Amino acid sequence: MFDKILIANRGEIACRVIESARAMGVKTVAVYSDADAGARHVALADEAVHIGGSAPAESYLKGDVIIAAAKETGAQGIHPGYGFLSENPGFVEAVEAAGLTFIGPSAKAIRAMGLKDAAKALMEKAGVPVVPGYHGSDQSDAVLVKAAEEIGYPVLIKAVAGGGGKGMRLVERPGDFADALASARGEAKTAFGNPDVLVEKFVEKPRHIEVQVFGDGTRAVHLFERDCSLQRRHQKVIEEAPAPGMTEEMRAAMGAAAVRAAEAIGYSGAGTIEFIVDGSQGLRPDGFWFMEMNTRLQVEHPVTEAITGVDLVEWQLRVASGEPLPARQEDLTITGHAFEARLYAEDVPAGFLPATGRLSHLAFPEGARADTGVRSGDVISPFYDPMVAKIITHGATREIALKKLSAALDATQVAGTVTNLAFLGALAGHPGFGAGDVDTGLIGRDIDTLAAAPEPAAEVVAWAAMVALGLDGVPDALTGFSLWGVQVRRLVLTRDGAEIAIRVASHSGRRHEITLPSGETVVAVFDTVWRLNDRAAPAHHRTGNRITVFAGYGQAFDLVDPIDRAAAAGAGGNLIEAPMPGLVKVLSAKAGQEVTAGMRLAVLEAMKMEHALLAPRDGVVAEVLVEEGAQVEAGAPLIRLEDEE
Repeated sequence: MFDKILIANRGEIACRVIESARAMGVKTVAVYSDADAGARHVALADEAVHIGGSAPAESYLKGDVIIAAAKETGAQGIHPGYGFLSENPGFVEAVEAAGLTFIGPSAKAIRAMGLKDAAKALMEKAGVPVVPGYHGSDQSDAVLVKAAEEIGYPVLIKAVAGGGGKGMRLVERPGDFADALASARGEAKTAFGNPDVLVEKFVEKPRHIEVQVFGDGTRAVHLFERDCSLQRRHQKVIEEAPAPGMTEEMRAAMGAAAVRAAEAIGYSGAGTIEFIVDGSQGLRPDGFWFMEMNTRLQVEHPVTEAITGVDLVEWQLRVASGEPLPARQEDLTITGHAFEARLYAEDVPAGFLPATGRLSHLAFPEGARADTGVRSGDVISPFYDPMVAKIITHGATREIALKKLSAALDATQVAGTVTNLAFLGALAGHPGFGAGDVDTGLIGRDIDTLAAAPEPAAEVVAWAAMVALGLDGVPDALTGFSLWGVQVRRLVLTRDGAEIAIRVASHSGRRHEITLPSGETVVAVFDTVWRLNDRAAPAHHRTGNRITVFAGYGQAFDLVDPIDRAAAAGAGGNLIEAPMPGLVKVLSAKAGQEVTAGMRLAVLEAMKMEHALLAPRDGVVAEVLVEEGAQVEAGAPLIRLEDEE
C-alpha cells in the first residue's frame, strides 16, 4: 500500500479522495492554483503544493509541474480524480516514466476508449451491443448523408471526441442534415480540435443507464447500474441506483456486457460503461446499446457506494498498489436505493447561467451525505465548474430514498450566491420522476414549470422584514417601545429586482404586524421563539443588506438604502453588462458602429460555456468599455449605446 499519494485535482473530488486515503492511513498531498490557495481540499491534505495560476491551463493541466510536486514531496502515486488530466494518456505515460504509479487505467486502455468511433468498433468485436450507426473514417458529406439514409431518421450526429453534448445534433428530416452537420463539425472543432463526427440511430424514448465496472488489468467485476436519465442539455442533474424498472434478466445482460467491455481492453481501476436504453416498451435485454466508456471515477459514484457498501476510492488505491480485485462478482449485492443531486451555483430562471459569489453561509442537514469542496466563506470561482456539492441519500426503497432526498434539499442552506436548489427540489417532487417514468427528455418537456422561481410565502417576506429591522432576536423591555402607542416603520426590500414596500407596526417587543403590498398582514409573536401566523419562523442568514430566509429552498432579499435608490433612479438604460463573471472571448462591437436588435456584440466565456451578448435595440455603439481577453465580473459594463433620440 502507498505511504503517500498526490491528488491532481481540486474541489469535492479532491476532498473525497483525501478522506478515503486518510481512513486507510495514507498521507495526501494537495495541489492548488492561485484561486484555490485557501480551498477546502488544501486544508484537508497533509501537505499542499502551489502549481500555478488560476486558469486550468496554468495549473491543473500542467502535468509536468504536478509530477514534479509528487516527486518533491515523496508521493508514490498520483490520483487524477475526474476531469483535468484524468483521461489523458500522455499524462499517464509521463507519471509512469517518472517512476510513479498512476491510480487509474493504463494509457493503452484510455486511448482505446478515447474516440467514440474506435471504441464502438472495439466493442462490436468484443460482443457488446452498439447503436446502429456509421463510425467510419471517411468524413465526406456524401458518405455521411448516405449513412443517415441507411440508418433511418431520426439520427444523431455526434463528435467522435469529447462529451458534454458538444458537437451533437438531432436531425429529424433529411433536409436538415447538411446544416446540422456543418454546425456539429464547427462546434466539435472549437471544443475538441477535431471536427470528425459519427452518425447513429436516435432512440425515441432514451434512457441513460450506466454500469460501474472495476478491473485489475486481467479480470473485472461490475457493481451494478446507475440511471442518469435526468439530464438537461446532456448534463446529468440527478442520478440514482439501481435503475427504476430494472429486471434481473436485463441487469445480468448489461453487467455481463460491461465486464466484457472492461476485460477487452485489460482495464484496471474504476470505470463506467455508458449505455443508451430504449425505454419505450420497458427495460428488456435486447434494448440497450454501448454509448461510451469513461475511463475514470464518475461524479455520480456515491450512489453505487451507497447501495453496495463499497468504497470505490479505497478499491482504487488497493488495486493500484498491486492487490487483486477486492471482491468476486458473487460477493457483490444491492441494498436499498440511492439518489444523488448536483447542487450548482447557477441562475436557473435566467437560463441556467453559471454564477459566482462568496458563500456567506453553507450548511447541510443530518441524514444525507454531502460531498463538497467548499465551506461557508469560500468563493465560487469563475475559473472552474460551479458545483457547490453533491447531496446523496439512501433508503430501503426508492420511495424512501426519494423522500429523504426531497427533505435533504429542503433543509440545505446556501446564502451568498444563487443556486439550482429549487430546481432540484422541483425535480425530486416531479410526479413522473417519482413514479420512475424517466427518460432523457423529462426535464425538457417540463422545463418552464421546473425552472420557475418559487414565490415566497407571506410569512417568508414578513420574516425578511423583521430581520432587516433587527427584530428577529429575543426582545428586551424596550424593543418596539413607543411613547405614543404603536410604533410604525416602513421599509423597501427587493427580490430579483422587484421592490416590496412593507409596513411594520410594533405593538410591543413581542408582537408585530407586518403588512405586505398585497394587503395581507402577518402577525409575528414571540413566546419562546418567534412565530408568524402561528408558524415557527424559519432559519435565516444576513450579510450586510442581503437577507436569506431558508424556506422554499432559500429566498434572498435586499434591504434598499433610500439614498442608493434615489441615485439609481436616474441611471440610463444603454449599458450592456456582463450577466455573469467570465472571459470576454469575442468582442465584435466597435465605437460608432450601427447595430440592430439581436446582433451579436460580444461573446462571454464562463465555466465551460459560451454566452452571446446581443444588442437590445437598434442603435449606435457609443463606447466599448472592455478589451477582448479581459476577465470581468458580473454586472461589469461592456458596451454603451448612444442615447436614443
